[in-house]
Amino acid sequence: MIETNNGVPRVCVCSEIGRLRTVLLHRPGVEITRMTPQNATQALYSDILNKNIVDREYANFCGVLERWTQVLYVEDVLASVLENHQMRQMLVSESCRLDGCDHLADELLSHPAPQLAKELIEGVERKNWSTNCNERYELKPLYNLFFTRDASSTVYNRVLINSMSFPVRRRETLIYKAIFENYFRCETINAEHFDPEARTEGGDVQIARDDMLCLGEGIRTNRHGIDYLAKEMGSRHGKFNIIVQQLPHKPESFIHLDMVFTFLSRHECMVFEPMLHKTGLFSGMDTTLITIDNGKTTYTSFGNILKALKATGWDMSPVICGGSDPWTQMREQWHSGANFFALGEGKVLGYSRNNATIEALDKAGYAVLNATDICNGKADMNNYEKFVAAFDACELPRGGGGARCMTMPVNRDALA
Repeated sequence: MIETNNGVPRVCVCSEIGRLRTVLLHRPGVEITRMTPQNATQALYSDILNKNIVDREYANFCGVLERWTQVLYVEDVLASVLENHQMRQMLVSESCRLDGCDHLADELLSHPAPQLAKELIEGVERKNWSTNCNERYELKPLYNLFFTRDASSTVYNRVLINSMSFPVRRRETLIYKAIFENYFRCETINAEHFDPEARTEGGDVQIARDDMLCLGEGIRTNRHGIDYLAKEMGSRHGKFNIIVQQLPHKPESFIHLDMVFTFLSRHECMVFEPMLHKTGLFSGMDTTLITIDNGKTTYTSFGNILKALKATGWDMSPVICGGSDPWTQMREQWHSGANFFALGEGKVLGYSRNNATIEALDKAGYAVLNATDICNGKADMNNYEKFVAAFDACELPRGGGGARCMTMPVNRDALA
């Protein structure tokens, strides 16, 4: 049963594995076709995507979720928010200010809400554009919006509007702030209000349980952002723990904690093995437990994230991304082999292309279900205590994220 406020789902996420009740998604739209080899790097991509194939792959991804939980889509919710005159004015003026196209504001404000929602996501083409001009779009397309995890994070009964590290993603936060404050009627927080240098992103924020976060510290989330979360959580809880795992700044496959570590169940997690053994690029990467107890903060170093979890009374068994072969581990981590999303305890969603990782889950007792069979009604997820819903994808992984990156949970059941 979904708890609601006047029919709108209540924001509440107290773990990574509670039974998922509502999730926010964004179908990759026209905006991804507006990327070129010339602007792909600026858009934080290493390559451009084939939308026809993306559409087929994403249909199986969201099809699994629609058979499990309530799915809301960003564009639809945004259109609803834009019916409010004050929010329309704010979103248009701020979007145009950030992209340096204030002259477009009056025209955009005259458009119906569904059209305006599309324009804020897909961008607005420069009038009389020619090939002599490098910038075709005055209002820039939000190329990364389908990674709904990054720009906002549900943290218990509030939403952290993330202070994004790259300007190309700053406009996404305007949309999520408007959505969560005006559609979901939820309190939002932002690390930048505490410290202009603070940076946080959703892939680095994992809710271990009601008294603990696991955070990644790397190129996207910095120490200032972590200090903010420690201060904020400590002020709301008598005792609170934060486990911080340092991440390499290169290559881009290590941009977030959820690219090397995700929760699968109460006692199982998916892990990239070099992070556990502190080998290769993870040599010298610290794992720190921050404990805030009635205003007193202590810092304790641990050999790895599993040892830090154990020190808080939580034993976790690792399932190794890429299986036992180090070469395969590197290949599969590159294409989000550790980036699983839990629909509930022991019920996870991820890419089928990572064969050795899927085999490792199979050996750990997870039934391997084909996403197409789920969408066609040939397989029923409710018949399995533990399963991995594996969906085929060759284009989506090239965007640089996996199932967790593409999902923004709004409501989960509390763990018993």
